[in-house]
Amino acid sequence: MSKLTGHRAVITGGGTGIGLACAKALAADGARVIIMGRNLDRLEAAASTITGAEAIRIDVTDADSVDDAFAAAKAGGEIDILVNNAGIAAAGAFHRTSIEEWQRIQAVNVEGLVRCTQAVIGSMMKADYARVVNIASIAGLRGGAYIAPYVASKHAVVGLTKSLSLEYAHTNATFNAVCPGYVETAIVDNSIANIMAKTGRSREDALAELTKNNPQGRLIQSEEVAEAVSFLCSPLSGSVSGQAITISGGAI
Repeated sequence: MSKLTGHRAVITGGGTGIGLACAKALAADGARVIIMGRNLDRLEAAASTITGAEAIRIDVTDADSVDDAFAAAKAGGEIDILVNNAGIAAAGAFHRTSIEEWQRIQAVNVEGLVRCTQAVIGSMMKADYARVVNIASIAGLRGGAYIAPYVASKHAVVGLTKSLSLEYAHTNATFNAVCPGYVETAIVDNSIANIMAKTGRSREDALAELTKNNPQGRLIQSEEVAEAVSFLCSPLSGSVSGQAITISGGAI
């Protein structure tokens, strides 16, 4: 029997990148996975690659959409694993950042995570087993020029993770954050394109600008992040809570 057999896991932003890698890792561990995201066609295509996976559309910025999505997910049983992976990023000078752009990033990265966690916390408080893993970023542990809204949102995620760990320490639920450096995903591809467009640099130079923050000089792979998530969702991680674990090639 696999270590997560009998458990049900929701992964937001599960159609691509880190989310899809997490879904595959948890399914390999025996969990029944439900992947959520905004693009249903992409979700269904991703779910078709994972035995027994279910795809459910969600907009984490919309309360009704979150309620509907989790009601559908719970139709097959309570959710005892939640991986909050949905997130967005943008780059630009702080003095040129509109309040609307600031709020757009917080709405997904912070408020969306709060909505999804509140959708399951009631049952998790009473469950024999419960895990919440928040995909934050190394940007949630240090500053970063030209990404102030993103940095602020990920600091909020790390702070919330630590607070929930203490608040629910009397239950069987654990709360942890995984903080990757730059991961080879569509978000990073967009960052590279943005650097190229704004600076005129080549793709190689733009990539070097990102990888210089990793002492190993490379992009992190989604599967490396998923491996950490797999451990944090496992039975042997019961004493690990309130942590912000970096996956960053040694960057601190």
